[in-house]
Amino acid sequence: MRVQPAPHPAAIVAKALTRAAAALGLPQTEVAQILGTSAASISRSFAGERPIPLESAEGRVALLFLRLFRSLDTLVGGDSDKARLWLDARNLHLSGEVPRQLIATTQGLVRVADYLDAFRGRL
Repeated sequence: MRVQPAPHPAAIVAKALTRAAAALGLPQTEVAQILGTSAASISRSFAGERPIPLESAEGRVALLFLRLFRSLDTLVGGDSDKARLWLDARNLHLSGEVPRQLIATTQGLVRVADYLDAFRGRL
Protein backbone atom coordinates (compact mmCIF):
# COMPACT_ATOMS: atom_id res chain seq x y z
CA MET A 1 0.00 0.00 0.00
CA ARG A 2 1.37 3.38 -1.06
CA VAL A 3 0.90 6.35 1.20
CA GLN A 4 0.09 9.59 -0.57
CA PRO A 5 2.28 12.51 0.46
CA ALA A 6 0.54 15.31 2.30
CA PRO A 7 -0.54 18.11 -0.03
CA HIS A 8 1.52 21.27 0.05
CA PRO A 9 -0.15 24.21 1.89
CA ALA A 10 0.05 26.35 -1.27
CA ALA A 11 -1.92 23.71 -3.19
CA ILE A 12 -4.50 23.56 -0.39
CA VAL A 13 -4.96 27.33 -0.56
CA ALA A 14 -5.39 27.16 -4.34
CA LYS A 15 -8.10 24.51 -3.97
CA ALA A 16 -9.84 26.44 -1.18
CA LEU A 17 -9.71 29.60 -3.28
CA THR A 18 -11.28 27.75 -6.20
CA ARG A 19 -14.11 26.45 -4.03
CA ALA A 20 -14.73 29.81 -2.33
CA ALA A 21 -14.83 31.65 -5.66
CA ALA A 22 -17.30 29.09 -7.03
CA ALA A 23 -19.52 29.39 -3.94
CA LEU A 24 -19.57 33.17 -4.31
CA GLY A 25 -20.07 33.07 -8.07
CA LEU A 26 -16.85 34.94 -8.79
CA PRO A 27 -15.32 34.36 -12.22
CA GLN A 28 -11.61 33.72 -12.56
CA THR A 29 -11.01 37.19 -13.99
CA GLU A 30 -12.50 38.78 -10.90
CA VAL A 31 -10.47 36.55 -8.60
CA ALA A 32 -7.34 37.53 -10.54
CA GLN A 33 -8.18 41.21 -10.01
CA ILE A 34 -8.79 40.68 -6.29
CA LEU A 35 -5.46 38.88 -5.89
CA GLY A 36 -3.57 41.29 -8.12
CA THR A 37 -2.37 38.59 -10.48
CA SER A 38 -2.95 37.56 -14.07
CA ALA A 39 -6.01 35.71 -15.29
CA ALA A 40 -3.69 33.08 -16.78
CA SER A 41 -2.09 32.43 -13.37
CA ILE A 42 -5.49 32.06 -11.73
CA SER A 43 -6.66 29.80 -14.52
CA ARG A 44 -3.72 27.49 -13.86
CA SER A 45 -4.39 27.62 -10.11
CA PHE A 46 -8.06 26.74 -10.62
CA ALA A 47 -7.00 23.83 -12.86
CA GLY A 48 -4.75 22.51 -10.08
CA GLU A 49 -1.59 23.18 -12.09
CA ARG A 50 -0.27 26.08 -10.01
CA PRO A 51 -0.28 26.46 -6.24
CA ILE A 52 -0.79 29.90 -4.72
CA PRO A 53 2.65 31.15 -3.58
CA LEU A 54 1.94 31.84 0.10
CA GLU A 55 5.05 33.94 0.69
CA SER A 56 3.95 36.44 -1.96
CA ALA A 57 1.49 39.34 -1.89
CA GLU A 58 -0.85 37.16 -3.94
CA GLY A 59 -0.73 34.48 -1.25
CA ARG A 60 -1.39 36.93 1.57
CA VAL A 61 -4.38 38.40 -0.28
CA ALA A 62 -5.66 34.88 -1.06
CA LEU A 63 -5.58 34.04 2.65
CA LEU A 64 -7.42 37.27 3.45
CA PHE A 65 -10.05 36.42 0.82
CA LEU A 66 -10.47 32.97 2.38
CA ARG A 67 -10.88 34.61 5.80
CA LEU A 68 -13.65 36.77 4.33
CA PHE A 69 -15.29 33.73 2.77
CA ARG A 70 -15.20 31.72 5.99
CA SER A 71 -16.80 34.55 7.96
CA LEU A 72 -19.50 35.14 5.36
CA ASP A 73 -20.17 31.42 4.99
CA THR A 74 -20.64 31.11 8.75
CA LEU A 75 -22.98 34.11 8.87
CA VAL A 76 -25.23 32.79 6.09
CA GLY A 77 -25.20 29.22 7.39
CA GLY A 78 -23.40 27.83 4.37
CA ASP A 79 -26.05 29.11 1.93
CA SER A 80 -24.16 30.14 -1.22
CA ASP A 81 -27.19 31.97 -2.64
CA LYS A 82 -27.45 34.16 0.47
CA ALA A 83 -23.70 34.79 0.38
CA ARG A 84 -23.92 35.92 -3.26
CA LEU A 85 -26.86 38.19 -2.47
CA TRP A 86 -24.97 39.75 0.44
CA LEU A 87 -21.89 40.26 -1.69
CA ASP A 88 -23.89 42.06 -4.40
CA ALA A 89 -26.08 44.24 -2.14
CA ARG A 90 -25.35 47.72 -0.86
CA ASN A 91 -24.36 47.61 2.79
CA LEU A 92 -25.10 50.56 5.04
CA HIS A 93 -22.35 49.49 7.46
CA LEU A 94 -19.85 49.72 4.62
CA SER A 95 -20.90 53.30 3.77
CA GLY A 96 -23.58 52.07 1.39
CA GLU A 97 -21.05 50.39 -0.84
CA VAL A 98 -21.34 46.99 -2.49
CA PRO A 99 -18.94 44.46 -0.92
CA ARG A 100 -18.21 42.81 -4.28
CA GLN A 101 -16.94 46.14 -5.60
CA LEU A 102 -14.97 46.85 -2.44
CA ILE A 103 -13.06 43.57 -2.51
CA ALA A 104 -11.56 44.48 -5.89
CA THR A 105 -8.87 46.35 -3.92
CA THR A 106 -6.76 45.07 -1.06
CA GLN A 107 -7.88 47.96 1.14
CA GLY A 108 -11.52 47.15 0.43
CA LEU A 109 -10.92 43.44 0.99
CA VAL A 110 -9.43 44.19 4.42
CA ARG A 111 -12.36 46.46 5.23
CA VAL A 112 -14.99 43.85 4.30
CA ALA A 113 -13.12 41.02 6.05
CA ASP A 114 -12.79 43.10 9.23
CA TYR A 115 -16.48 44.01 9.10
CA LEU A 116 -17.53 40.36 8.70
CA ASP A 117 -15.19 39.24 11.48
CA ALA A 118 -16.60 41.90 13.82
CA PHE A 119 -20.17 41.05 12.91
CA ARG A 120 -19.51 37.34 13.37
CA GLY A 121 -17.96 38.07 16.78
CA ARG A 122 -21.25 39.59 17.93
CA LEU A 123 -23.13 36.32 17.38
